[in-house]
Amino acid sequence: EVQLVESGGGLVQAGGSLRLSCAASGFIFDDYVIGWFRQAPGKEREGVSIISSSDGSTYYADSVKGRFTISKDNAKNTVYLRMNSLKPEDTAVYYCVLGGAKTLVPFDYDYWGQGTQVTVSS
Repeated sequence: EVQLVESGGGLVQAGGSLRLSCAASGFIFDDYVIGWFRQAPGKEREGVSIISSSDGSTYYADSVKGRFTISKDNAKNTVYLRMNSLKPEDTAVYYCVLGGAKTLVPFDYDYWGQGTQVTVSS
């Protein structure tokens, strides 16, 4: 059974930083994409950033480029999202996702974690 367990969310002031972690287990895919989506209250889920296991290529939503960095520790099967210069509009539940397509479309991902809340105060 695939499990994605997020951690690292919390409350931070605007301009601050957080690092999210997602420990992945229960799968043996050779080629996959893992990353982060988020959902703010009253809004649809949106892709934030993903990383490919095959070539390490990364993708970011325009709204987070230059502020967020995704990375992966293969030995620990853990993916990280370093979030700098946080803004109130970054407030959302952040979900770890696992799939096979290099897209930021929610429907392309079969596996989702439970989510971790990130709140940025102004």
